[in-house]
Amino acid sequence: MSVRKQGRIAGFIYLGLVVTGVFSLAYAPSQLIARDDSVATLANLQNNLLLFQAMIAAGVIMAAFFLVLPFALAKFLSAYGKNAARLMILLVVLSVPATLLAMFQYGELALAITNNTAQVDDVDSARAGYRHWITVSTFFWGAWLAPYGWLVLKSGSIPRWLGVMLLAGSIGYLFELFGPMIIQNFNEIPFVDYVTKPASIGEIGSCFWLVVFGARAPKSGT
Repeated sequence: MSVRKQGRIAGFIYLGLVVTGVFSLAYAPSQLIARDDSVATLANLQNNLLLFQAMIAAGVIMAAFFLVLPFALAKFLSAYGKNAARLMILLVVLSVPATLLAMFQYGELALAITNNTAQVDDVDSARAGYRHWITVSTFFWGAWLAPYGWLVLKSGSIPRWLGVMLLAGSIGYLFELFGPMIIQNFNEIPFVDYVTKPASIGEIGSCFWLVVFGARAPKSGT
């Protein structure tokens, strides 16, 4: 199989990850979860149970796409750094159980709503459990971008500027995660809301590049 075709396969897997991730982590929660208002959240979930169930299913599918993705990327990137490719795979694999546990928290809540037994305390418990496991996942979501970005920079299989975005995004993810633990008034730091934007640019950019163009073949003599 050509490198270009390997890249396109990885790109379509990446696209599946992006679509399910946007739906399960951004769109659906924005429609269902009322910040700091568990009563309103429970009402939203009861009135939009199908959307809530779709959000949970999309989260599980997202985890499946993510599990497969680094193996597909390693097909054409591992030649530029086997250890980096192994680390990329390891970090992704470690993230999946935490993501599934996060979805399990909401799965139990969805079951309680279906059975008409859900209480406000159930919402609070589910949200706390979800946030805990998503925080664990977030560490790995940021960390895996470092070996991935390094391999993109070294290989040129994808435009190298996207590798720079991936590396910057990895730092941004980890800064956002650990910053509040060590920096007082972290949320008041200028531009703190934008520290993960390079990750979005790098991931979505590399996804669409691979879908449209595939991976670049190594230059002769490389």
